[in-house]
Amino acid sequence: MPPAATRVAPLLVLAIGNPSRGDDALGPALLDALRAADVDRSGEVELMVDFQLQVEHALDLQGRRAVLFVDAARPGTVGAGGVALAPLAAAEALPALSHALAPSAVLRVAVQLGAAPPPAWQLAIEGERFDLGEGLGDAARSRLARALALAQGWIASRLAPGA
Repeated sequence: MPPAATRVAPLLVLAIGNPSRGDDALGPALLDALRAADVDRSGEVELMVDFQLQVEHALDLQGRRAVLFVDAARPGTVGAGGVALAPLAAAEALPALSHALAPSAVLRVAVQLGAAPPPAWQLAIEGERFDLGEGLGDAARSRLARALALAQGWIASRLAPGA
């Protein structure tokens, strides 16, 4: 009997944010939009959300074809258009003390666990209002539409034959 083919884990879209803190909800809102667009119907895409990244998220990266981190960004940090998609590399070192990690630090933890992290990208969506109890602002909603198109394009390009 031939050996079973090694199955690659689904693509991972990992959104970070607190839905109770205004535009910090951009990551979870993008995941809701991806679910509504049914991007995970094939089982080749896993959508995951959490309030913040922890060292344990490095385990979620194991065996993935690729990962997309999605998070809100502070005003003035993203550039023109307020939405940016960029490749990520593992951080050179981890912060000495932290209760939350940046995506590059999660990649570093994966390296320290002895596994090469998957190719990774970050989708940053600029927010403006982060107060507790606020909803998404109008500017954030506009950026969310652009971010959705970028995320769908990223997913499609990773699922394309030969990708």
